[in-house]
Amino acid sequence: MDLLQAAREVRKNAYAPYSNFKVGAAIRAASGKVYTGVNVENVAYPEGTCAEAGAIAAMIAAGDSVIREVAVIADSPTPVPCCGGCRQKLAEFGDPDVVVRMGTLGGDVLSLTLSEILPGRFDAGHMEAQ
Repeated sequence: MDLLQAAREVRKNAYAPYSNFKVGAAIRAASGKVYTGVNVENVAYPEGTCAEAGAIAAMIAAGDSVIREVAVIADSPTPVPCCGGCRQKLAEFGDPDVVVRMGTLGGDVLSLTLSEILPGRFDAGHMEAQ
């Protein structure tokens, strides 16, 4: 399954009545299964959720916990990067070399690794006692 296409399809279900900026995300887990998510806004900003967070929650709920590939798509003139919080969330479950493909409805795609979008990532190793 093409992840950008999966993200494009699920994006239609986003709940974005305030910004009208719909985002879709798709994650391929180590099992090969694909999980999708959309942004869900709330009138009480910042209580909404990002598409990437929704896809991660679906992955965890299904019993998977390792990300192998990510795709995110939005109706934007240029590929939209993941927000800082989602970069950290993706890094929790994906290795630094996991590719994140960011696309537009017009077909532009930017592919970067997790280490490129989140240099100097914070991980469990920082919490180990010396």
